[in-house]
Amino acid sequence: MLDRVREGWARLLHAPRGQARSAAGGRAGDGGGAGAGRTGAAGRRAPNLFEAAAAYVSARVEDDQEGIDEAAGWVTPEALSFGISELACRAVVALARERDESPRTVARALLGLPNG
Repeated sequence: MLDRVREGWARLLHAPRGQARSAAGGRAGDGGGAGAGRTGAAGRRAPNLFEAAAAYVSARVEDDQEGIDEAAGWVTPEALSFGISELACRAVVALARERDESPRTVARALLGLPNG
């Protein structure tokens, strides 16, 4: 039973923006399934949510509006939000290990909050 749930989430999270809803039984109406929409017109693999999050955050740091818009179109807004959240968590953990501090201390310092 858990295998079916895992497969469903994998399809949902790795499907391109238009395919994500149809893979989840949603509204896209194009009959997307397990392998639908995974390659682009040139035969390349579509970016997953973590690639989209990395590209989006990098573009934001560089103030690249075209890059922001492009990355935002790769996945659903919900998937992009999840990817950005996961990237933030991983970045805080990595920085905390590097500084030998707690993730809470690092996160508060990055946001300019007092240690409390």
